[in-house]
Amino acid sequence: MPLQRDQDIHASVPLRQLRGGQWRSMAPLLQRETGRRALRIGVADDDAVPPLPGVTWTRLWLAHGDYQGDLRGRADEPLPFIDEAFDLVWLQHALEPAPQVAALIGEACRVLAAGGVLAVTALHPLGGWAPWFCWRTRGQQQSLLWPWRLRQYLRREGLEIESLRRLGTPWPGNEFPAGGDSRWGGGYLLLARKQRRQAIPLKLRPLPARAPVNARLSPGTRRHSVS
Repeated sequence: MPLQRDQDIHASVPLRQLRGGQWRSMAPLLQRETGRRALRIGVADDDAVPPLPGVTWTRLWLAHGDYQGDLRGRADEPLPFIDEAFDLVWLQHALEPAPQVAALIGEACRVLAAGGVLAVTALHPLGGWAPWFCWRTRGQQQSLLWPWRLRQYLRREGLEIESLRRLGTPWPGNEFPAGGDSRWGGGYLLLARKQRRQAIPLKLRPLPARAPVNARLSPGTRRHSVS
């Protein structure tokens, strides 16, 4: 495989093969989700999404510092969606070219509905893919995010981590494994769920109640007449 640095690394054959197998690994994990609104932010216009029944996908991808796809906008600005607009958000390698990684994670959490799932797929910084990726992206605005760092971001945003696994082959250039998971896979998949807001119980003010006078009083007790 020729090593060239004059092309978009996300358009390279190894990364296209890695991304091509990701939705097949994700689909069984998301079959039970009941949401109908989904957002995928990726790095290419033709990457597949999981074929989830009844789910309508909004597709965006990062290109030259901008969002393209179903909507257009600047990547260094907030996503053009209202709060909690989607039941499922998938960041498909979007953290690697993102101008502001923490800001993109925060925006993904903002547009995710309470109870919804955030899926993140990315290259793992520890493994056979990392040296290849770093060599190919010298001088470019690309970075790899450690899973533990991603967990910290998400927990601060109120998400609970549900699953973290390695995906793909140990080295670039091979086809995606049939089962998807691989102990030394070059990529990883993280699933996190946004916690629902807990209802705060109202403090009820007790009302005064009249207690009936017991006809049998204790010895020595006097009755007072009211004129």
